[in-house]
Amino acid sequence: MPRTVAVFGAFDDLRSRGVRLLDEASKLGRVVALLWPDEAVRAHTGADPKFPLPERLYFLRALRFVSEVIPLSGPVASDALPMVGLGKPAVWVDDENDANQRRRDFCSEHGLDYQVLPAKLLQNFPEQEDAPAPAPSSRKRVVVTGCYDWLHSGHVRFVEEVSSYGELYVIVGHDANIRLLKGEGHPLLAQEERCYMVGSIRFVTGALVSTGEGWLDADPEIRKLSPAIYAVNEDGDRGGKREYCARMGIDYLVLKRVPAPGLPQRSSTTLRGF
Repeated sequence: MPRTVAVFGAFDDLRSRGVRLLDEASKLGRVVALLWPDEAVRAHTGADPKFPLPERLYFLRALRFVSEVIPLSGPVASDALPMVGLGKPAVWVDDENDANQRRRDFCSEHGLDYQVLPAKLLQNFPEQEDAPAPAPSSRKRVVVTGCYDWLHSGHVRFVEEVSSYGELYVIVGHDANIRLLKGEGHPLLAQEERCYMVGSIRFVTGALVSTGEGWLDADPEIRKLSPAIYAVNEDGDRGGKREYCARMGIDYLVLKRVPAPGLPQRSSTTLRGF
């Protein structure tokens, strides 16, 4: 049986460093995330969480590296790992920036292994293939394209919905093309980071970076993948994509931008103001 690997914290505004922590932790065993409630975030940071508990919970559960998320309630001690629902995990994995002697002492007292991941490790991203080699499957192949500059619950909901139509491949716009389409200051994050983040969502079969230009910058990758469906949300229904799909014999699917039940509407544009 794989070891239980506990991770612990607010996981608020989850960026690539936090996802890399979960990625590396998953190599040690089955990751169980102990998620702080909103009141614990306020108590330890002095501010409201940027994202409420239901949204943080939804995002964490969507990550392929996380096996289980346990939302906590009531007061939470930041340097003592709650054992609720865990029994005795084999290891507590921590970010070097959060690690301290009190946490080490807690693990020693409770017979737990304490693994601290170095900052340098969490700043690197696994290399992406130029184009994934899709495995033979009876399911249809589906592609989506976009910037994915500040991954949020709206993105997760979109790819979750699209994945119900087949094996989903996300083609992320390369940096130069995003600047061409959106202007200077874009993208906020480099293409390698954006590709890694969207590829971390469990609904995504593969993620890759585009190599073309303009609104149809994903054309070289689409030709390699030969998808049955090209999906967009209503905001993305432009740039000649509909006509392109008609020429290529690809079904064109337009979905409404609807958040997951109970969650607010999100957009990368507004989140950049955080």
